[in-house]
Amino acid sequence: MLVLLPPSEGKANSGRGAPLKPDSLSLPGLTGAREAVLGELVELCSADEEKAREVLGLSEGLRGEVAKNAGLRTAGARPAGEIYTGVLYDALGLASLDAAAKRRAARSLLVFSGLWGAVRVTDRIPSYRCSMGVRLPGLGALAGHWRAPMDEVLPEAAGDGLVLDLRSAAYAAAWKPKGEVAGRTATVRVLHAPTRKVVSHFNKATKGRIVRGLLSAGIAPKDPAALVEALRELGYEVEAQPPARAGRPWALDVLVEEIH
Repeated sequence: MLVLLPPSEGKANSGRGAPLKPDSLSLPGLTGAREAVLGELVELCSADEEKAREVLGLSEGLRGEVAKNAGLRTAGARPAGEIYTGVLYDALGLASLDAAAKRRAARSLLVFSGLWGAVRVTDRIPSYRCSMGVRLPGLGALAGHWRAPMDEVLPEAAGDGLVLDLRSAAYAAAWKPKGEVAGRTATVRVLHAPTRKVVSHFNKATKGRIVRGLLSAGIAPKDPAALVEALRELGYEVEAQPPARAGRPWALDVLVEEIH
């Protein structure tokens, strides 16, 4: 099973670990594309703070993120699972998983990123600010920058099992499973059952709980139909919509009564 996660806007501090080693990251086929984004981002943030803030869409209160990006090559690095914070990652609670579940997380979780493309939770990265919606002056829209390298690398990373896609729309634009891989991909929405609306906070929290439940129980469904059964066994109410034609993902709605 491969689980595709969005990153979080909020991130923990880098700390005092050894600096980033780009060639040590997982998915080495993305190294060239990573270097291109990293180089332009560092240059932009080192040269003109106001322009960088505009390009990155940062408020006045986030001005300090520009200096953080300027120092990415020398900043301390920590496992990505410690860098990413926020609602989904709080609910997932990687640090409190048992040893077996942590090993499963290291194998199966892939976090998408405007800067890194995608990383494993064990990959050591510095804290940064660069969403997938950013358009860098030299590279253009980052989602477009990542599509070709992702198409080369991600099908192999997906292996022959289930792809559980929990990404938000901006990050899903960087790679869309195709063909046979799409047929064993499941996208998930979390809906407030009484209103059948998506509410951002509990959508993220429930996705985190779903991943934690699968990892803790050692459940690795082989296909979307098996995922539906697994989620129901974990106590979730699930509505499944198989694809209308080959080469499309399954669409799952998880219905939640209480917002928390």
